[in-house]
Amino acid sequence: MTKASPIARAHGKKYEEKLKLTEEGKIYTVAEACDLLPKLSTVKFDATAEIHIKINADTAQADQLVRTTVALPHGTGKKVRIAAFVKDDQAEAAKKAGADIAGITELLAAVEQEKIEFDIAVATPDVMKQLGKVAKTLGQRGLMPNPKAGTVTPDFAKAIDELKKGRIECKMDKQGIIHAVFGKVSFGADKLKENLEVILSEIKDAQPVGIKGEYIQTISISPSMGPGIRVAV
Repeated sequence: MTKASPIARAHGKKYEEKLKLTEEGKIYTVAEACDLLPKLSTVKFDATAEIHIKINADTAQADQLVRTTVALPHGTGKKVRIAAFVKDDQAEAAKKAGADIAGITELLAAVEQEKIEFDIAVATPDVMKQLGKVAKTLGQRGLMPNPKAGTVTPDFAKAIDELKKGRIECKMDKQGIIHAVFGKVSFGADKLKENLEVILSEIKDAQPVGIKGEYIQTISISPSMGPGIRVAV
């Protein structure tokens, strides 16, 4: 008689080993979670620290949408390539501020040919009309500058500087969850804790008027490859 095939593991062996470091059902304080998180990565490279926040929101209601920007005190640990859509005579100033590529004429032409070699786009209000012709291309990649994200501003130098230092955008997806990065596991517990506390504070301050009663339902953090940890709301 042939034996039944064993049920396949839901996760790999390394994941299962790391999972043993967590307490099932426990909700950790921010300090406890940040102390544990670097130990949970299942990979040898410097993994990203991620946070996932479930908001008690009806995402179909405009007055319940959560969106804010957060300046992380220790950055994300990731180098970002910034494109500055500014008038051509401002391109040099944008590059001095830290933009990797800048201008409008050549930059627009590159985007039209889908040569997109940047991670974040910043624009001044006076060129937004010209960006209309590439709005679909940028929008599909989540790269369209937006005033709510602080990426459409006349003070492009300040925006570029903050983004290079680690300013991130936090916004809900269609399931009412905010996914964000708050560092690298190599940062260690203290820096991760400081970054995480700033994110949580800004999210709390960004509570929309339309959400009454319970606001944040759950918080969890994890390395990009490894088990998650529930954090006290």
